[in-house]
Amino acid sequence: MRLNYLLYAIGLVIKYVGFMMLAPILVAIYYHDISSVVPFLIVGIISIILGMSIKNIRLSESRVENLNDIKKSEALFIVAISWVLFALIAAIPYTFYGIGPLNAIFESVSSITTTGASILTHYDYPKAMFFWRSFTQWLGGMGIIVLFVAVLPQFAVAGRQMFFAEAPGPTEEKLSPRIRSTASALWVIYAGLTLLAIILLSWAGMPKFDAVCNAMSTLAAGGFSPNAESTMGYHSNAITWITTVFMFLAGANFILQLRVIKQKNPFVLFKNEEFRVYTCITLLLSGVVAGALYLQDNYKAFDAITAGMYQVISFITSTGSACVDYAQWSFSAKLLLFIAMFTGSCAGSAGGGIKMTRWILVFKSMKSELFRILHPNAITNIKIDNNIVQPEIIRQIVVFVFFYFFIFFVSSVVISLVEQDAVIGLTGSIATLGDCGPGFGQIGPMGNFNSIHSISKIFFIINMLVGRLELIPFLVLFQRDFWSIKQN
Repeated sequence: MRLNYLLYAIGLVIKYVGFMMLAPILVAIYYHDISSVVPFLIVGIISIILGMSIKNIRLSESRVENLNDIKKSEALFIVAISWVLFALIAAIPYTFYGIGPLNAIFESVSSITTTGASILTHYDYPKAMFFWRSFTQWLGGMGIIVLFVAVLPQFAVAGRQMFFAEAPGPTEEKLSPRIRSTASALWVIYAGLTLLAIILLSWAGMPKFDAVCNAMSTLAAGGFSPNAESTMGYHSNAITWITTVFMFLAGANFILQLRVIKQKNPFVLFKNEEFRVYTCITLLLSGVVAGALYLQDNYKAFDAITAGMYQVISFITSTGSACVDYAQWSFSAKLLLFIAMFTGSCAGSAGGGIKMTRWILVFKSMKSELFRILHPNAITNIKIDNNIVQPEIIRQIVVFVFFYFFIFFVSSVVISLVEQDAVIGLTGSIATLGDCGPGFGQIGPMGNFNSIHSISKIFFIINMLVGRLELIPFLVLFQRDFWSIKQN
């Protein structure tokens, strides 16, 4: 890796994260909360100066003007470090509101990774802070690198490597030969859906500020809300169903949604195998949970369908918001929600988890292996959407799933021992690794992560970052060859 390139790219990221502080400053000014201008102004100025200084460091005679010939290893490193630095910078404003350093980092990481797990014990904070929580979730939902690829000319050519380093998946699907055009188009539909959600939530009676924050968090599949009781706190079926629809869209492939808009044909969605599986699993789990609520929890039919579908979609898409206190549900309903945490949303979406495409290919691979046991001489190809998936892709997915469950197992054991509570260990580990947000018990929808041990918080912070980066940049950091550093 070339150190000059790394410093140049990281400096750019830090600099423009500083400029993002302008948004909560404007909110503070709008609500005449001058005291809230100070935290974001100080952190913004420091970030801009620090970023410009790092960007202009020259360790050799060669000067980096762009990142056109960036290598894949460099892209992976830049993405991983950028997310860590973004989390640290975003955490600083929280400390101005009396939140301790570790809790501030936890809240920040939960925001940018769109996890939605919170340490807040009360909601008596200024609007600028709540806006910052939702705004950083919104930025993290599509990805800060994807944003920079879309708007910064320095990333115009190098964007492909970093685009797929930030949002890895089984296939490298794109809409145009220029990755910058794809990134820009993705942000347009992302922003457009967010604006539509704001309008509909406001129409349904949600306060304007809350509508903005909830819309950003929902499209990011993040779940943070300025209301202490999440969606449940608004006591509106209309708001619940509007949020349900936009959570579902947040968990669907945005490139696929762009194709629907370009072709003006909604049936394009159902030509995609992953979307069909995503829809079927969502409806199936929602129906079973609704049935459990109706039969075991004495819900009325409509309320059972509403709560069942909302919470299943919330967990499948890793949004983690709540329209009811599902911690009070029967064991059967809670078990089904726990299973939903492992499914994941579609590749190319704002949601987290293993992703539906990977599960499809894992099960097709298992089916293929069983077939070969019965027919040793048979030649089989694994396909998705009638496209043959190369064996190396299948191997990568199998390794991914193995490491995913290995990290979940280690985290669950450690947290359970530290907390002396298996519920926190199991549900907290998958909730943070899958970026789902709340778990069950003490860390349920009406609880928080504030009182858990510091060691547990550190593990959960690592889980959230690893889950958002989908393991690949994280695992690469442990390769010795990866750390071969050159000045240029």
